[in-house]
Amino acid sequence: MQGTQRGIFVFPALALFLGGCASPQQMLASEEEQALLTAVRRGQFEMSCPTARGVVLSANLLQPVLWNGIERAEYTIGVEGCGQKATYVTVCPLGSPGCVAVSGRNLAQ
Repeated sequence: MQGTQRGIFVFPALALFLGGCASPQQMLASEEEQALLTAVRRGQFEMSCPTARGVVLSANLLQPVLWNGIERAEYTIGVEGCGQKATYVTVCPLGSPGCVAVSGRNLAQ
């Protein structure tokens, strides 16, 4: 009887643990929309071009520096509009509603 009671708690905990695992691609996909929106808004402002559009050029999952630190998703995003182009590196802490877009090597002209 005691083994059965233990199983009642172990199996749901194991299922919850395994169910919470996501692949790196799933984690990157979950943050991509916010990253794209953040970079496009910055590009629209810097280019004075409200019709500028963006495209994700690359995406990487950054491992935390410290044990149990915050994982981050990093995206390189190209923004184009009004005859101008720029790239932005956008970093999003996983599970956070905010991202930060910084200028890449090609600044808006």
